[in-house]
Amino acid sequence: MTDAAKTSSARTPGLFQGLSGKLLRLTLLFVMLGEIMIFLPSIANFRLNWLKNRVAQAEIAALAVEAAPDKMLSDDLKTELLAGAGVLVVSLKKGDSRQLILRSDSYDMIDESFDLRESSIIPAIFDAFSALIAGSGRVIGVTDTPPNSSGETIDVALEEAPLRAAMLRYALNIFLLSLFLSALVAGLVFLALNQVLVKPMRRLSANMEEFAGAPENPGRIIAPSQRSDEIGIAERELRHMQIELATALNQKNHLAALGLAVSKISHDLRNMLSSAHLISDRLSMVNDPTVQKFAPKLIVSLDRAISLCVQTLKYGRAEEPQPRRDKFILALLVDEVIESIAVEASSRIVLYNNVPQTLSADADRDQLFRVLTNLVRNAVEALEQRDKETPAGQEGMVTIKAWREGSVVTASVSDNGPGIPEHVRGRLFEAFQSTAKPGGTGLGLAIAFDLVRAHGGELWLSTTGTEGSTFMMTLPDRVSELRSGKRGERRSALDG
Repeated sequence: MTDAAKTSSARTPGLFQGLSGKLLRLTLLFVMLGEIMIFLPSIANFRLNWLKNRVAQAEIAALAVEAAPDKMLSDDLKTELLAGAGVLVVSLKKGDSRQLILRSDSYDMIDESFDLRESSIIPAIFDAFSALIAGSGRVIGVTDTPPNSSGETIDVALEEAPLRAAMLRYALNIFLLSLFLSALVAGLVFLALNQVLVKPMRRLSANMEEFAGAPENPGRIIAPSQRSDEIGIAERELRHMQIELATALNQKNHLAALGLAVSKISHDLRNMLSSAHLISDRLSMVNDPTVQKFAPKLIVSLDRAISLCVQTLKYGRAEEPQPRRDKFILALLVDEVIESIAVEASSRIVLYNNVPQTLSADADRDQLFRVLTNLVRNAVEALEQRDKETPAGQEGMVTIKAWREGSVVTASVSDNGPGIPEHVRGRLFEAFQSTAKPGGTGLGLAIAFDLVRAHGGELWLSTTGTEGSTFMMTLPDRVSELRSGKRGERRSALDG
């Protein structure tokens, strides 16, 4: 698994941490709340119906007593009638008189009385929960209108334990049914929302993560669906934003590449113009009317060009062209480098060319000139900076050496300067990052590094310290073509 895949996997929430889990939990919660709102009046209504059923059975028992001759029944028959009705006492009120019809020998005092004629939903709910939590030892009295109109009112007394047991069974059944309905409704809502909302949101978030990893890649721009709702609008707006961002990034990359190219060219051009400026200063000393006339204008123009180059160095990024390689004597190139820099170097700095006169290099001559110029100029500037700080110090020396080992030419540029500061060494070959002197751009070593790498070689800081610094580079020859035949070639005196 790649690092990007691991990061994406780590960011993906689990079932109960993501949007799907939250929707599932909320759906379950709301369905259960709805079931509770239904359960409260249901349990109250169940209790009322149960009590009314007992009142109806008690009335039937009372009518059986009144239908008997002289209203006289045996004790056993009365006990059976009370047990069948599930009550302890039955009394009827007719007109202004109240008559006790049936009474159990185990009758006790009434703990709580309820009038079913005036019951409303809120008190009924409280009475139902009172019955559930009161325990099983209460005897309650119930007053209601007789369903068969055997009197104006009927009063019964009964034990609450059977009612409580029936209510508990009913509550358990309602609870189980509520769980089933909650799971069913929550599952259906979850599947619907997951399909309509969650999956599209995950697709959007996954595309955002992919696009953030490579915003310049057009293949990571989202392909919107045909939906006409808010998700479809979000997909189309996201695509529009990604296209604009990718276009802007590509434009900025092109501008950065162009800027770096201009900066690199301006850096080397500034060095050339500086040399030309010094030469122009010497020309102004020639006692020739024509020279005296045009030399000041030339110096002003060079000043402007140098200033423009310095300003241009503040911007830019780009790639160098591929080297156009050829074989040449390296010592002659080093002489040109030393001559171009010696005219502006301090008289306390000595430049040494210790490259063998017969050593040839296979490289782009102009690019290698830029590499060596940048390295030597940096060494000279470091020595001049040291002379400003300690004028009575030793003379500065810059030495250029080179040797061949097989098909690789190795060169070194050494100085006896103050060394490179510690905070600069880690970013030595980064553009705009490695300057250690005031007013520097930090492009010289970056340019040299890119040019050497383009040749297939390496450039590195070999040593640095209070005794001086040494930069080394390798320049491998081009790979020879391996064919069965022999290519003809005209050999010259420059081929080593």
